Amino acid sequence: MDRGGRTRGPSVLFGFDGTPENDAALRWAVDEARRRDLDLELCHCWHWPYASGHVDRDAETIRRRAGENLLERGVARARELGAPGVRRRLMRGPAAAALLDASRAAELVVIGAHERLDPGATALEVPARAERPVVVVREATGGPGPVVAGVDGTARCDPALGFAFEEAALRDRDLHVVYGCWEPGVVLDAELALFNDRELLEKTRTAELEDAVAPWRDRWPKVEVTVSLLLERPCEALQDAVADAALLVLGDRGTGTDPLGATSSRMLRLAPCPVAIIPGRASRPG
Repeated sequence: MDRGGRTRGPSVLFGFDGTPENDAALRWAVDEARRRDLDLELCHCWHWPYASGHVDRDAETIRRRAGENLLERGVARARELGAPGVRRRLMRGPAAAALLDASRAAELVVIGAHERLDPGATALEVPARAERPVVVVREATGGPGPVVAGVDGTARCDPALGFAFEEAALRDRDLHVVYGCWEPGVVLDAELALFNDRELLEKTRTAELEDAVAPWRDRWPKVEVTVSLLLERPCEALQDAVADAALLVLGDRGTGTDPLGATSSRMLRLAPCPVAIIPGRASRPG
C-alpha cells in the first residue's frame, strides 16, 4: 500500500512538465483517474544532455533538484484538483524514452501537447511506441458531445472499440463510431474493384462495420451507439464528427505499416478534443 492506504497497482501515468499548457492535460488526467478509481502517477523527466566525460556535478545536481521541486509542485496541484491518490516518479533521460519505460505498469498514459506537434515530439513518439493506451490533450479538454471512435472495419480496430465503449460508459456519454472507408490507395488488389461500384462498396463496408461493433454492443448494452459509414477519406469523415466530441479514440496503425498511422498522426494535430491512441495489441498491465 501507499502512504494514503491505497493498494499500489496500475495507475494513470501523466507526463508533467510544469508549463501552463500542461495544466489542462493534468486536469483531464485527474478526472480520468477519478473515473477509474486509480492513482495518478506524475512523471517528470530531467535530462543532462552532455556526454559522461563532460559532467559538471554541481550543475547536474541543480538540474535534478529543480526537477524534484517542479514535481512537488505538480503533486500539490494534482491534489488541489482532487486526484484520489498521487504518486510521483522522477526519471532521468529524454521524456519520450522515460515515459515509455514507466508506461509498462500503467493503465493508460496522458500527455499534454502544445498547439504545434513537430516530428519527434513526445506527444507523437509515445503514442507510436507505447504498449498502453495514450491520451494526448492540448488546451481543449473535450466538448459536450459523444465519445467518437474512428475504425476501419477490421479486427485491428477491436482494442480501440473496446476502449471507446469503456470511456463512453465511464463518462455516461453516447458513442459515435465512424468509418471513413474511401481508401483505394491502401486496400488489397482484390478489393480495388469495390471502388468502381459505390453501392457495393457501401454494402460491403457497412457489413464490416456492423460486425466489428456488434460484440461490443452486447458487452456494453447501456451505451447508446450510433454508427456512420462515410464514403470519404478517414480524416475528412472524422473532422466533422469530432466538432463537439468529448474524446476521439483511434487505433495506432490503421491500414498502414508505420508505427503511427497517417490518420492517427493527422488527427493528433487537428482534433479539437483529446485523442486516445490505442495499440493494436493492448496488453493488460501486470
